[in-house]
Amino acid sequence: MTDLLYSEEEEALRAAVRDLLSDHCDAPGVIARTESDTPHDLAAWKALADGMGLAGLLVPEDRGGQGATHREAAVVLEELGRAVAPVPYLTSAVVATEALLACDAEGGLLAELASGRRIGALAVALNVAPGGAYKVVRYEGGALHGELTAIADAAVADVLLAPADDGGLYAVDADAVTVTPQASLDLTRPVATVTLDGAPGRLLGDAEPAVRRALRAGAGLLASEQLGLAEWTLTETVRYLKERKQFNRPVGGFQAIKHRLAQLWLEVVNLRAAARNAADALSTGEYDEEAAVAVAVAQAYAAPVAVHAAEEALQLHAGIGMTWEHPVHLYLKRAKADSIAYGTAGAHREALAETIDLPAP
Repeated sequence: MTDLLYSEEEEALRAAVRDLLSDHCDAPGVIARTESDTPHDLAAWKALADGMGLAGLLVPEDRGGQGATHREAAVVLEELGRAVAPVPYLTSAVVATEALLACDAEGGLLAELASGRRIGALAVALNVAPGGAYKVVRYEGGALHGELTAIADAAVADVLLAPADDGGLYAVDADAVTVTPQASLDLTRPVATVTLDGAPGRLLGDAEPAVRRALRAGAGLLASEQLGLAEWTLTETVRYLKERKQFNRPVGGFQAIKHRLAQLWLEVVNLRAAARNAADALSTGEYDEEAAVAVAVAQAYAAPVAVHAAEEALQLHAGIGMTWEHPVHLYLKRAKADSIAYGTAGAHREALAETIDLPAP
């Protein structure tokens, strides 16, 4: 039977990442970044990728990475979710990296992403679910033409992995395309439009299996980010309600509030089990039906819980929660944006019903 509990090594990794993020991604700093023209914290990314080697967790050692598994990457994402860290970890170290691993080519580019020297982004809209239809660019005369929208973290990507109409996946240098920011609800993970007007591309392999594998890993590990987000909002809300007094007693002592917090705690505990199961299933590297089921279950459950936790945090913090200075709005926006990233909960429920041959009502 699979052990989904955290190992000593995973807990040590968690402590190291949390310590680093406490130095780099404090709430006032993240809020200030969202109000600037450079929302990404590249200093924090450099510390995670270069200093700790975390960008290469999913890459085998013989290909320039750390040779770890999705379980370790999930722990990192839990902590990034807790801090709402504006770094391209999910998009580059997971999604783009998985696409390259599926192509089994371009070893130099994979090593560069693993070391953090370059940031990659899969040029597929953030809302596309694993197995879903995605937009492609036109390949003509050795160059790529077209426009792709809602590409997460394209603003800081050094290389974009673009699927084309000839069935190939191409690596395109960012300086060969035009990246135009789009209005983003979650300012810590901005999206952009990428315009290719005769951009040269290097063929990496077949797009379809690479995109499918990348999006499945992205969806599965996104659940761990949503878990970290939900845990932070619950913990901070409980702490606040112990301190805040009404009628000369802590607000958290009122029965109705206790019931709401108890319900939320149960949801977060269940989310942890689902997220850990998805990470463990992906860690086998098989990408089989079992992994597909685990990912679909995790995402069907994760989005509503993360949104609920953030909404409860906002309401139970009362007036102070409605202010821009309090970080809870960052968590609500990230939870809302995550709820449609790599497929909605409804899309994953439909995929789950199809996978296990359970007719939808």
